[in-house]
Amino acid sequence: MSEIMRYEVNEEWAYSGIVEAGDFIFLSFCEGNVGQSIEAQVNGALDDMCRRLEIVGLSLESVVKVDVLMKDPWNIPIMEKVFKQRFIGKYPARKTISTEFANKGGVDGLQIQIDAIAYKGKIND
Repeated sequence: MSEIMRYEVNEEWAYSGIVEAGDFIFLSFCEGNVGQSIEAQVNGALDDMCRRLEIVGLSLESVVKVDVLMKDPWNIPIMEKVFKQRFIGKYPARKTISTEFANKGGVDGLQIQIDAIAYKGKIND
């Protein structure tokens, strides 16, 4: 295996936003549009994911697994609607977890955060 590469290292909180290990890319804390509607936040999280995947030369099509953390599980249908628009039939495996966020924007702030695993090898069409 080649060297493990770490990007967007946060020394204060002791994590790497992107870790490249062999043919796999691990992303943590994808989020965006905090304080806006849940639909805007899902799109913001996926925009953040796209931006970070571009750092390693990938796109959403390379994502094989996501863990979605949501404040309100009743918003899952909205998240699924956005996933249908953004992944266009090439959906990753997914786990959705309900959780309380205690950091951004208080009660009406952060509603969704996504972690992802992407594959850097050959993609079948």
